[in-house]
Amino acid sequence: MQNIKISKLQVTNFRNLEPDIITFSPNINCILGENGNGKTNILEALFVLSNRKSFRKNTSFPQFLGIDGDKPEILFTSIFDCEGDQLSYSGKMDPNGSTWFMDGKATRKKVGAELVFINPFDAYSFSNIPSFRRKWFDDHISMCNREYKKVLNRYNSSLRFRNTLLSKKPTDFMKQLNVIDKQMSEYSFDMLNMRIDFVNNLAPISEEIYKDIFSEEHQLKINIDSRFLGFSQQQIFDYMQSRLEKDLVVGHTTYQIHKDDYVLLFDGLNAYEFCSLGQQKMSYLSLLFAYIELFRYKFNTYPIVLIDDVSGELDRVRWSRLINFLETSKFQVLITTANEKFKEELERIDGANKIYVDNGSII
Repeated sequence: MQNIKISKLQVTNFRNLEPDIITFSPNINCILGENGNGKTNILEALFVLSNRKSFRKNTSFPQFLGIDGDKPEILFTSIFDCEGDQLSYSGKMDPNGSTWFMDGKATRKKVGAELVFINPFDAYSFSNIPSFRRKWFDDHISMCNREYKKVLNRYNSSLRFRNTLLSKKPTDFMKQLNVIDKQMSEYSFDMLNMRIDFVNNLAPISEEIYKDIFSEEHQLKINIDSRFLGFSQQQIFDYMQSRLEKDLVVGHTTYQIHKDDYVLLFDGLNAYEFCSLGQQKMSYLSLLFAYIELFRYKFNTYPIVLIDDVSGELDRVRWSRLINFLETSKFQVLITTANEKFKEELERIDGANKIYVDNGSII
């Protein structure tokens, strides 16, 4: 995988952003300004350009479109640095869809940059909503392991088909259900092993990062809460068969690997139940930074890291530790803040690129 970093970005009609050319450094980029002026919109514009979707929920073209444009279209223009070579990537979004161009030629390919978006407010969802945790791990395992993404998609297709059969006259489809259960048993066995491998690699890195950034000696562990731990593929199939009668009655799959959960242990205690909100947020941030390091180990390159104002979650000592961590890291980071004291800390970073935003304009 190539080491890709964003060099320049220009967007037209994207939320409140003016069509200014934004220039980025390959290391730390501090996006500064008062709340409501468009700092997060810069992060979102880059995310949409790279992924063709937003990190915000239930958000698409109508929400992206600025209110002052003459045409109902959004234009993206960018330059990426790919290990010393420049790559031009541009696109247009309108009510009919989107078109994209790489070095001036129409393409269906994405630019190839992996992005990690860090929003401290997601720590609440991570700690309180199991479905959020499942999606978080599915997304991040998929970014590190392409095979996991393939198996997950096959599993979800089989699950949807199984539930469709169960919701009809399932006694007419017993042979099909048997075949599907064998497929799902194979997918579940493979996915669980890939999840275990990911967690075993992620946990020790997150524990070390927690100590480095947050200066606290605590033990962080991640447990997978699954009935299938230690099961063979045949045992998973047998379990599905044992629950088939109940599934036939209720008309859907009552348990499978998509219901598994991940438990974060903080000094041996369930972090979701016994940790303070501050500890939960710091643990979540540690997981994200650990993932970035794990990504590097896997692909010998870093993703682009987008950090949306973490200043409210940390005291001054931890700000300094976070900044030291970012300074010594080798990934490209775009970090926003409206906090004056944290802004002062960021402005002290030697060689950091400062981007000042006022009412959607770069000043």
